[in-house]
Amino acid sequence: MNYHKSVLLKECIEGLKISSNGIYVDVTYGGGGHSNEILKILDNGKLFAFDRDQDVLQHLPKNKNFKLIQANYKNIKSFLRLEGVNKVDGILADLGISSHQIDVAHRGFSFRFNAPLDMRMNLSSSLTAKQVINEYSQDDLSDIFYHYGDLKQSRSLSRAIINQRDKKHIDTTFELVDSVKNIIPEKKRNQFLSQLFQSVRIEVNNEIESLKKMLEDGVSMLNSGGRFVVISYHSLEDRLVKNLFKRGSFTGHVKKDFYGNIIKDLKEINRKVIVASNLEKLQNNRARSAKLRIAEKILN
Repeated sequence: MNYHKSVLLKECIEGLKISSNGIYVDVTYGGGGHSNEILKILDNGKLFAFDRDQDVLQHLPKNKNFKLIQANYKNIKSFLRLEGVNKVDGILADLGISSHQIDVAHRGFSFRFNAPLDMRMNLSSSLTAKQVINEYSQDDLSDIFYHYGDLKQSRSLSRAIINQRDKKHIDTTFELVDSVKNIIPEKKRNQFLSQLFQSVRIEVNNEIESLKKMLEDGVSMLNSGGRFVVISYHSLEDRLVKNLFKRGSFTGHVKKDFYGNIIKDLKEINRKVIVASNLEKLQNNRARSAKLRIAEKILN
């Protein structure tokens, strides 16, 4: 089963600078591609992986050095403490959504299939895309489309959705697409709808707040010299990662000591963002928007 093709696999593994006896965390297990490569290098080390999706249970590695934790990665610190782990040597995060989740029609992640508006990564969560589309105010919808989808037509989109749901409840992915059909740019249809669905998915799964907490707690758990490797797929995610790695805060504001030196916990390993090769972009559509950043915990 081609569950999910890992993006920037070689670059991520090299970026982690893995020690065979180290402790590592893959906070986005997904199809297990990155995790399986890490496990090949481990001897007496340990790999913990996080994933909320029940579907990942179908393809877990049988390896004594591996343990899956079925939880939101924002809880990395508390769940690893339950395992007796307070410090780790590397953390990998491949953000966004897996190819499998997009391709499973009934999950409602894709505009390619007619399915109930769901988009929950954790099926036990209460908030669904249907609730967001049918119950959020026009202003809230507009903010979501603008901030999470980079959609300049956010106000027109929210207005069209409100007008449609006043006539009939919007229950499916195709009904959502139909409600905004007059706003979709013909030449950029797929990109536009991808951004629209992305924005709703981010809201449903509270992805931005979860990301911030995971990054902050992850940095605090890294051993000196430990690596943080993050792949992001849209500008809001990448900006948070870039600012934290470069300046020590999500806002980009820096704290300085008496001598004017920036106070931060990480140093960038790649000052210029790493992107996929043209060949990988051709072979894996998901790699086209991928941006990889690597940072190392500064020695105390």
